[in-house]
Amino acid sequence: MTIFTKSLLTCCLTACSVLQLQAADLPIKITKRYLNLPVSQAQQRSNMKFTVCGKKEREFKIRLASGEPEYWVFCDVSNLKGKTVTISYEGDNAGLSKIYQDDKIAGQDSMYHEKNRPQFHFTTRRGWINDPNGMIFYEGEYHLFYQYNPYEREWENMSWGHAVSKDMIHWQELPVALSPDDMGTMFSGSAVIDYNNTAGFNKGKTPAMIATYTVDGHGKQVQCMAYSLDKGRTWTKYKGNPLIDSKEKWNSQDTRDPRVFWYAPGKHWVMALNERDGHSIYNSTNLKDWTYQSHTTGFWECPDLFELPVDGDKSKTKWVMYGASNTYMIGSFDGKKFTPESGKHYFSTGTIYAAQTFTNIPDNDGRRIQIGWGRLSHPGMPFNGIMLLPTELTLKTTKNGVRLFSTPIKETEQLFEKVGQWTNLKEAAANDQLKAYNNNNNNDRLRIKTTIKLSHATSAGLNLFGQRIIDYDMNYNTINSVFYSPDDMTSMELSADIYIDRTSIEVFIDNGAYSYSMQRKPDAKNTEGFHFWGNNIDVKNLEVYTVKSIWE
Repeated sequence: MTIFTKSLLTCCLTACSVLQLQAADLPIKITKRYLNLPVSQAQQRSNMKFTVCGKKEREFKIRLASGEPEYWVFCDVSNLKGKTVTISYEGDNAGLSKIYQDDKIAGQDSMYHEKNRPQFHFTTRRGWINDPNGMIFYEGEYHLFYQYNPYEREWENMSWGHAVSKDMIHWQELPVALSPDDMGTMFSGSAVIDYNNTAGFNKGKTPAMIATYTVDGHGKQVQCMAYSLDKGRTWTKYKGNPLIDSKEKWNSQDTRDPRVFWYAPGKHWVMALNERDGHSIYNSTNLKDWTYQSHTTGFWECPDLFELPVDGDKSKTKWVMYGASNTYMIGSFDGKKFTPESGKHYFSTGTIYAAQTFTNIPDNDGRRIQIGWGRLSHPGMPFNGIMLLPTELTLKTTKNGVRLFSTPIKETEQLFEKVGQWTNLKEAAANDQLKAYNNNNNNDRLRIKTTIKLSHATSAGLNLFGQRIIDYDMNYNTINSVFYSPDDMTSMELSADIYIDRTSIEVFIDNGAYSYSMQRKPDAKNTEGFHFWGNNIDVKNLEVYTVKSIWE
């Protein structure tokens, strides 16, 4: 430990001042909410450790910038105010002198207004995100937890980030919920409310919110739990972890992503857990002790399992099981075994991965609402990944049998204002109507609804600066090279609901029968803007909506 004079230490603790120290360890008495850390992607990752009174408070990997930072990340240390934190770094410690504390995040004044910040999709302030976790509704709040690296815009340090919302559209990002520990890093999982105190964590009339998650470490993956008694703001990890260690049973490290729910007919908890080549079912009465029941092969990662009415008829239901790729099976479930009846099918492709649905939605609502991770980046930004629009899942009868449909939830409508609508246009006339939106400043967030009819063409579509948003080939029955056949097998029409944000595009075909998402990649050399194409096509309907920012 470097010895500091009293005057130097006082200088170092001045609010918002950069700490000018060249030392292997850096002591800081915490007086502000955040520690701001400089990052450079050109730097090698090394371990950084915080210790308080000689005990490790946290440890993580970071590319600490020794020279000019590319961007800044932050640690919320409000719970450590008044304490001295000693920071040690195993890499080039020149960057330690740049760390400073403040009540603001570095770059906070421009946050949510950055050039490539999505304007109506959730992104984190800083860092990498992937799988949504623990999605649950409780006492007026929707909770979105997610795989999170707070310290870099690439995957590492897997933690559970946390955000809450009243409407699933406008989100408030909260401090990290679950951080890595000596067992390993925090992988995906789910959350429930233990109203009946089956696990024994409830306090008085306050039921515990219980998260079940995978810990990855020491060459294996095990299932663990934690509980919260303050609406998910703070968490206590169960001392009896792990709950399930099934590496030996399956001879595989890949045993992860527990999806837990209450099965009322059997009065027990169900866990769908991905193990090796599919999803296993476990049962428990107390959320602590789990018994293996069955296994369904054919899935990889991030299971979900839920029951839905068919065509809105609650007396006629089917169960849906899916995995991270959003392929699914339809079948029946008796609380112990899922029996497939059809599948595998798909309803959504593209950047979507590891989608999860909310639990604990009130009975008087009854919707099954999904959010998926969008695997895309935001050039030049200090964050990575995106959460796609929340969608309602329904089962409908089609010519091929019962299938899943996905449409944006009704709460999204508050964002849109219709600014134009036209009917029965030819291709050239439709392109003329869209010219007003060909400027990059006018199309960084738009919604477009359209119905096109093919006549002399076997293929048609819509481009934006050369990028094909829709490329429908009627002859081969493909949309953007993915097979799609309309429910009316002789239909010459295709409808699309298109959501364009700064870095992403989502498209919902024929009222949610199929949807896809993509990275927005305009051709810098292309100046045509929006452009319908196809031989003598008709644009039967064209609607344009402006979109409000969720950050305003």
